[in-house]
Amino acid sequence: MSTDKLGLLKKFFKKNRRLPSYSEMLKIFGFSSKNAVFKLINKWVEANLLTKNDGKLAPTSHFFALPLLGTIKAGYPILAEENRNYLTLDDYLIEDPTSAFLLKVSGDSLTGVGIFEGDIVVIEKKKQATIGDIVLAQIDHEWTLKIFRKNRSSRISYLQAANPKYPDFYPKASLEIFGVVKAVVRKFN
Repeated sequence: MSTDKLGLLKKFFKKNRRLPSYSEMLKIFGFSSKNAVFKLINKWVEANLLTKNDGKLAPTSHFFALPLLGTIKAGYPILAEENRNYLTLDDYLIEDPTSAFLLKVSGDSLTGVGIFEGDIVVIEKKKQATIGDIVLAQIDHEWTLKIFRKNRSSRISYLQAANPKYPDFYPKASLEIFGVVKAVVRKFN
């Protein structure tokens, strides 16, 4: 019953981009007293789905958690086992939310590593990268997303595309790393 109510709350939030007032929750949940709403909200606060700041309710990242039902083989078909765990995408994709941000990809230079035009990349702010990392970099005052490489003989850092129609990008003046791609998000349809 509580999960049904949570679903109604999520629908309201998606539609209105805010949580409903206690009075609105009375109508949404079909309750006759604000005390019933208060008790349900306290359960959700204890479950870390909502927070209360100065009497105002706000959703936590767990509010948006999706059920992780198990694993599925992408090879030969097998019987799927259903497993009810919950996972928030930001917990899964982002190690340190204070140093992460999103960028929308424009261009086709990383199609060889599965990053396409319109994808969203999760970037972790970093000034250092490991060879082979996909990085957000500024090369000669131009921003780009490429693979970080070092020339074996000269040890000069450069950027490499993952599409054969692009050359390697060696800096003429400067190459600075600003972040490393941690994940790619693609919405189908």
